Amino acid sequence: MAATRGVAPSSGGVYCLAAMAEPLGLSFEEGRAPSVPRDAATVLVLRERAGELEVYCVVRNPRSGFLGGALVFPGGKVDEADRPPAFSRVAGSPHPRVHELADSSERATALLVAAARETLEEAGLLAAEVGRDLASALTSEVREGRRFAEVLERAGVHVELERLWPFARWITPEAEARRFDARFFLLAAPSDQEPSADPHETTQGAFFRPSAALEAFARGEVQLAPPTTRCLELLATVRRIDEALALAERQSLLPICPRFVPGDPPALALPGDPAHELAELRVDGPTRFVLRDGRFVSEEG
Repeated sequence: MAATRGVAPSSGGVYCLAAMAEPLGLSFEEGRAPSVPRDAATVLVLRERAGELEVYCVVRNPRSGFLGGALVFPGGKVDEADRPPAFSRVAGSPHPRVHELADSSERATALLVAAARETLEEAGLLAAEVGRDLASALTSEVREGRRFAEVLERAGVHVELERLWPFARWITPEAEARRFDARFFLLAAPSDQEPSADPHETTQGAFFRPSAALEAFARGEVQLAPPTTRCLELLATVRRIDEALALAERQSLLPICPRFVPGDPPALALPGDPAHELAELRVDGPTRFVLRDGRFVSEEG
């Protein structure tokens, strides 16, 4: 995984991480007029194997303009078709804390639907109690471009909202041109379904122990974005799904919007860091990510 060691800004004060960390494809510009972040949903699919917790990750297609080549969790932007009343195939009551992630029940539902849709498309898993054959058939239809709502309608299947547990909320720094307001959810892997990575948007997918993914990142074998790193660091402290859900209950769902800190090396400061305007700590762990050898690594500010 190639990475260029320089950290100096290019002309115009733009720090281009496509040069410094090729798989991320990020570009930070000091003083950029911030764009409005787009709603997005990300899902950490969990399972237990041999007494250890594992999380499903996919490798984004290197041709992707945003986080290309990075190891990520399934997820993506909220579509208009995810919003009520366009989407009505839902069942169950969502976790009560989901309303801390949105300013209306309609927006909260759209986030959950997007989370379920992206998990089916990118991981081949549906947040519902259906068998592997049906899940595989639904996955194929969605990957062929058919609307999620129509696919579920024909199959008579509902998305089970209560399966998705709120875990975190990260917003892309204001200095980055492409911004997302990503809500992270935990999902226990359905018992009778087998995951499969989307061959178009991703190149591979697998379950990882959080600590193993972090060790691979430290060795330079994979690339991680800071929110992915922090989620893995948190999950590495538990070994069971019920412990992960209890961990989620303890997390703040206030937005985490890192502040770009130019310098040599540049960094991303989280709330609670001396370089961030918010003094309150919103997530456990070190308060900044520093760019070293093409990787944003956790360090205390």
